[in-house]
Amino acid sequence: MERGTYYLYGTTDKNCWTGPFVGFDVYQSSDLEEWVEPHPAFRPSEDFWADQNFWAPEVFRYGDRYYMFASFKKEGVARGTQILAAAHPHGPFVPHSSGPVTPRDWECLDGTLFVDDDNTPWMVFCHEWVQVSDGEILAVPLNPELTSAVDQPQLLFRASEAPWSRPIVRNGKKHFVTDGPFLWKTKNGELVMLWSSMGTQGYAMGIARSTTGSILGPWVQDPKPIYEQDGGHGMMFRTFDGRLILTFHTPNNTPDERPIFLELNEDLSVKV
Repeated sequence: MERGTYYLYGTTDKNCWTGPFVGFDVYQSSDLEEWVEPHPAFRPSEDFWADQNFWAPEVFRYGDRYYMFASFKKEGVARGTQILAAAHPHGPFVPHSSGPVTPRDWECLDGTLFVDDDNTPWMVFCHEWVQVSDGEILAVPLNPELTSAVDQPQLLFRASEAPWSRPIVRNGKKHFVTDGPFLWKTKNGELVMLWSSMGTQGYAMGIARSTTGSILGPWVQDPKPIYEQDGGHGMMFRTFDGRLILTFHTPNNTPDERPIFLELNEDLSVKV
């Protein structure tokens, strides 16, 4: 949201698993109800390193520019989050980091930006269950230019630590999913994280809370998800009139995913 306009980013692809993979579009609205036709926010150049799974674009204003954290993959190359940049929230976004900022030999996705009280930028991201079985959420500090990591990633928690998370079974083995981390400071100064996994009713979204207020935690999991009816990968923001809004996609069924907006109370419960 910027200058009276809300911006909504998403993949262009009719099927985000099999493609064809085109890029990301941005929608604009003044009221979260009526949205203008999409505008191309990112289209890869012919020499762009990835050609699959253009996923999870998140855009942040940092300094005087706008940065998109998005996930990409290529056959034989690990999925990772790369940082793109633009002078305006509608783009065009171009590669800013040199390839993924996540470890090159890890299968990763859903990187998000968090700037701590010391103005250190961090990327929080998922190390995928497809590689580690019990999906992980990690944090890595970035340089001030947002072009690279400056240290090793640090583990924040694993998916199975949440009481509400349920495993998926592949080839007779149980795996736990981590998706979509997003950090938020509440009005009382508490640092919380939205993140998604599988629950009793399908895709679900829970809340983890830092007991120290630091990005490095320790993190404790709310016993029940904030949303459990087949939706997740959320973000929070305040409207121009000060309301706290949760947005995420539901249902978790390609190509039917759509964004929804729910108003929250300050204790992060959904208003009814």
